[in-house]
Amino acid sequence: MAKDNIPSIGTLDKPESLDGLLKQDRGEDCLSCRVVGGGAFLGLAAYSYFSGNAQLEQQRAAILASKSIFGIRSRRFGIATTSLGLAWLGIWRLFL
Repeated sequence: MAKDNIPSIGTLDKPESLDGLLKQDRGEDCLSCRVVGGGAFLGLAAYSYFSGNAQLEQQRAAILASKSIFGIRSRRFGIATTSLGLAWLGIWRLFL
């Protein structure tokens, strides 16, 4: 019968490797998919940084006049952090 397919108690008692499960779940990813996805994230990071800083300069007088708790420096930091996060996603998509 199918006695060869029944695992032993010793193999059932041992937990599966997490790395093995993640590799099985991840599947195959083609090179062109990685290049397009990574390039999209890197392009979005560059666009976010440059357009965010340009819009910040356009609204500089209004921001300073509003006496907001979030000044120019904190807004620049937010734009830079968002752009760095998107760039990291692009690098991760390309290489990792």
